Amino acid sequence: MEKGKKIIFTVTNDLSYDQRMHKICDSLAQSGYNILLVGRKLPNSIPLVKRTFEQKRLFCFYKKGFLFYLEYNIRLLFFLCFHKFDIVSSVDLDTISPCAITSKLKRKKLVFDAHEYFTQVPEVINRKRVQRIWAWIESTFVPMSDLCYTVGDKLAENFSERLNCKFYVIKNTPELSEAISNEELKIPEKKFILYQGALNKARGIENMILAMKQLNIEFHIVGEGELSETLKKLVSENNLEDKVKFLGFMQPSILRQYTKSAYLGLNVSENMGLSYFYSLNNKFFDYVHAFLPSLLNKFPEYELHNSEFEVGIFVESDPDDLVTKVNSILNNNQLYLKLKSNCQKAATHWAWINEKKKLIYLYDKL
Repeated sequence: MEKGKKIIFTVTNDLSYDQRMHKICDSLAQSGYNILLVGRKLPNSIPLVKRTFEQKRLFCFYKKGFLFYLEYNIRLLFFLCFHKFDIVSSVDLDTISPCAITSKLKRKKLVFDAHEYFTQVPEVINRKRVQRIWAWIESTFVPMSDLCYTVGDKLAENFSERLNCKFYVIKNTPELSEAISNEELKIPEKKFILYQGALNKARGIENMILAMKQLNIEFHIVGEGELSETLKKLVSENNLEDKVKFLGFMQPSILRQYTKSAYLGLNVSENMGLSYFYSLNNKFFDYVHAFLPSLLNKFPEYELHNSEFEVGIFVESDPDDLVTKVNSILNNNQLYLKLKSNCQKAATHWAWINEKKKLIYLYDKL
């Protein structure tokens, strides 16, 4: 694709905290493309930070559920009809319908970027009617794409086979810090376990809270989600307010520094559908780049990556096993520093500079 061409990326979040899209849009803008990232405006949305690309938020009356998706997709359809583009990229299934329709009407290129296995997330998998609708959208519109990519090898294999179209892999790895090889590796003075991300079902947060009753360490939770109030109630019911801290959302730059100060990272989902089973979460790489050993699921992607660089220990999403594994690290400084050193080595391999080259190559090929 000739440089200077217009690419519109579409998401359903409010743009402020979407680090993957910031990296993708920045990288392509710096490569010479004209980029516009479209999301939605929420009542509590903070002002947008000026970036190397344009940003636009669409206002919706409805905030969640079927009516939100319907309203947002209609608004996005009209927006795309009246704005010029050479490529339109749908991020996950929730924006692909208007993207596919307008790309065909205008005879422009369609790109599909799958951040997750949308039809297999816990919020969808147990609602069969909803799942059937999203499965129809997937099978109808994704094969119309001129380019497809996702975040991990296992998801790419699954999508390519099921949908009969080639999926490439662009991992959601962080930018590489210039000082990454010179930073001193040591055991933090204040020890706390960190969870960062959405507070949604099956993320292992409830079991980590229950495990805190038997652990001599704090648990800090960064993020918000549908379980925010439920989790706070669980902490209160178990009198764990002195051990479990809720810190809400953090700006990415602040979060990166906070992650570096933690002792362990939590990345332990429950196996509630193929989306989680094939996951390769952002936080996995964020922890690695902070030289933060993590507690991991024994899921395919983490087994693959941990066999290359041992950056964490495998654990079941069960309070008793969490207690056992956390104590095994707390009582073994040699193991902890080994994992921390491995994170430092892995960070230079699992870095955005490598994914960026693949991303630009794929768009240039269009």
